[in-house]
This record gives sequence, C-alpha cells and structure tokens, in this order.
Amino acid sequence: MNAKTVLPAVGMTAVSMVLTLAVVMMWLGTAMPWPVALVVGLGIDGGWLATLAYERRLAAQGDHSTPVTLVGWTFGLVATGVLVAHALTAEESTGAWLAVAWLPIAAKSLWLVHGLWERTALTGEALDAIQGIQQEARDEAAVARARLRAEASTEETRLTAVTQAGARVAHVQAKTADALSRAWSTLETVREGEGTGRALTSVTSRVTAGVASRWELPVWGPTEPVSAFALESAGALSDDALDALVDQVRHSETPALSYREMASRFRSAGHSASEVRLRAAWKRVAA
Repeated sequence: MNAKTVLPAVGMTAVSMVLTLAVVMMWLGTAMPWPVALVVGLGIDGGWLATLAYERRLAAQGDHSTPVTLVGWTFGLVATGVLVAHALTAEESTGAWLAVAWLPIAAKSLWLVHGLWERTALTGEALDAIQGIQQEARDEAAVARARLRAEASTEETRLTAVTQAGARVAHVQAKTADALSRAWSTLETVREGEGTGRALTSVTSRVTAGVASRWELPVWGPTEPVSAFALESAGALSDDALDALVDQVRHSETPALSYREMASRFRSAGHSASEVRLRAAWKRVAA
C-alpha cells in the first residue's frame, strides 16, 4: 500500500535532482570550471538527499525533527531558486525552464503526503473491523426506519377504522334523532288537536264539570342523574389527569400491572384515551 505514495515521491525526487544538477552544470559551467559547478550541484542534491534520508529514519522510529525538516525545505527552495534563476536568465525556452522549476518543491510535497499516509495507515484487520461497524450501523438504521414506517402504517390503519366506525355511529344517531323528532312532533300535534279532549272524555272520568283529564306527554330524557365524574371523563383528559389515572390503575394491585392489563382496566372503567396518548402516559408514569 505504501507504493502508492512512495513511488511517485522517489521518482519526482530523482527527476528534480538530475534536473538541478544539469542546470547547475549548464548555467555555472560557463562562469567557473565544470568540476566546481559539479561540486555545487552535487552539494545541493546531496544536502537535500541527506536531510530526506534522516527524515525517513526518524519517521520509521515514530519521531520527528522540525530543524531537519526546515533544512530539507531550505535545500528544496535553493534548488527551486536555481532553476528559476536559470530560466529567467536563459536566452531561449524561458517558459519551458519555468515550467519545470517547481519539481523540487513538488518532490518535497510528495514526501510530505507519503509521511501523512504512513501516520494514518491502518492494518487490514482494523479496516475490516471499521467496515463491519459501519455496516452494522447501517443495518440498525434501516431496521429502525422500517419499524417506524410499519408502526406509522398500523396507526394510520387503526385511525382510519376508528374514524369510519365513528362516522357510522354518528349517521345512525342522526337517523335516530330525526325519527324521534318526527315522532315527538306527531305526539305534540295529537296532544294539541281539537279531537283529543273529546277522545279522552270517553275513556277517563271527569275531575271537574266540563273538564277532562289532560294527556301528558312522556318525558324524553335521562331518568337518572349523571355523576360529575362521568361527565368529566367523557371529555378529553389532560396529560396530568391521564397520568394520574394511569398511575392509579397501574398500582391498583401488587405487583404493578403491565401495560396491557392497565389499558384493559382503564377502558373497562369507562375512561377514554387514544392508544398513542395512553402509551405516552404509561411511559411517563413508569419512567
């Protein structure tokens, strides 16, 4: 795996060192003896290579030296400066020489990338473990999303069924109320009719001369008073009231009832609450 970064760095270093030596020989060889120019070129490349070798040794030991790194970058900048100066003083092909003047800096940058690669590299076992953890997290997230969608679909179906049942009950109640209203209207019409008194006179005894007993209509309404608790429970309970009822029903026996038993007794006692609110109250009380 290191070959992906070390081979480009080695190749770029070799090319930049050869180019630096060639430029020094061509540029300074005209102004000084060529052995001196050769020594200068080898000195630049040798210093750069020596600092690079020492940096690699420290990296293999897990260590780092800032002064050595600065010296290495200094040699790289010197090589780049030599290439740039040669390009600017060249009588021809100035653009071509400037185009390759960045090679020493590029080689140092590739070695920097290689060092970062080595410091962050992981073994195959660690990579497999990381992939397994990520896959497990993705599986759990997918299962959780599927469970939420299924619960939402179930709740939607239940609410639809309850709504349809409520609509049918309301329709039946409306028809019954309409029929009772028409019957009551008919009774009232008969009661107030002119022939009602004469009909009653033939089947009832007189209380006062010339007056027949009056036919009273039956009372239409509840015959027993409704308790205040029943009236209050008919409406929607607040969260605090619902929590209190749930806690009371849950601790009506020892040990405390389960959710299913509590819900059954809650509804059999005449209380009303949606499944979502009842379960939320149970979680608040049982927490």
